[in-house]
Amino acid sequence: MREFKIPLPVVRALLDPVFRVTLHARLPVAVQRTLLDVSSRLQFMPDGAVVQQLQLGGRPAERVIAEIAIPGSRTRAVPPERAAGAILYLHGGGYVVGSLATHRSLVARLALESCCAVYSLDYRLAPEHPFPAGLDDAEAAFLDLVNNVGYQPDQICLAGDSAGGGLALALAQRLIERHKMTPAALGLIAPWVDPTDPPSRDRDLVINRAWSRLCAAHYLGDGDATTAGYAPLSGNLIGLPPTYVQVDVSELLHDQCRTLVSALRGAGVHVRFTETRGLWHVAQLQAALVAEAALALRELADFLREAIQPVSIDDLR
Repeated sequence: MREFKIPLPVVRALLDPVFRVTLHARLPVAVQRTLLDVSSRLQFMPDGAVVQQLQLGGRPAERVIAEIAIPGSRTRAVPPERAAGAILYLHGGGYVVGSLATHRSLVARLALESCCAVYSLDYRLAPEHPFPAGLDDAEAAFLDLVNNVGYQPDQICLAGDSAGGGLALALAQRLIERHKMTPAALGLIAPWVDPTDPPSRDRDLVINRAWSRLCAAHYLGDGDATTAGYAPLSGNLIGLPPTYVQVDVSELLHDQCRTLVSALRGAGVHVRFTETRGLWHVAQLQAALVAEAALALRELADFLREAIQPVSIDDLR
């Protein structure tokens, strides 16, 4: 699909009422999910992306790969075994909303820019499935990629946005602790790494304090907030792989991301940190419309690709 870019003020003006209505603490969760899935149709898919439905760890998932011509092949789709590496992507949405559909465009662009197969997981959501259901699903999906698809742990990057970024961090901690597996890298877009820490301001363009506090309560359920994995910022950060954190300075999660970056560096983790100005929470979802968001997503893809150290398609022939 042909892309076009819209000035930032125009996009902000269009998005503000959408998120004020959709991410509202008094709106039933089922309605929020439906509205987000419907609005995701405005997030255009890029040309050259091939989406395949599958199961990972017993959960629905999608594998998105770039369409690249292979001499002698009758198809242009790169088979997963010939993709440079894998990225397991965990979508955001406060652990309560979000889906394969809402993040399909972002995942497709990540696949095209990284030349990796990107696996997007439909993990279970709260309040129907509180913590640790989503983390258990993410763990099962990673192990499936290793044990059944055939990737080595250091050929797989973990990435996610907002709650999905927190889930990616918690997954990396669990993989290291339980399985002695270290992913190649972490790519975190405005990660929500401490649901126990309420925002200091009322709202940004996308999320608001009342909604985020309700999501945190839904995610915890009857559990204990001190349980490992619920708030990965308070977990063990030593031994984590190279990590890239992106956040805009206007976001409610900006301070939490800065705290995470400081803690990671204190734990000896190699960190790249980018603070944008003028964007909004997970603006990468609007990369088809906003040049600055497209650039941020491209930088994340470059970081993940370099972490995997892929060989070229020509070398694989």
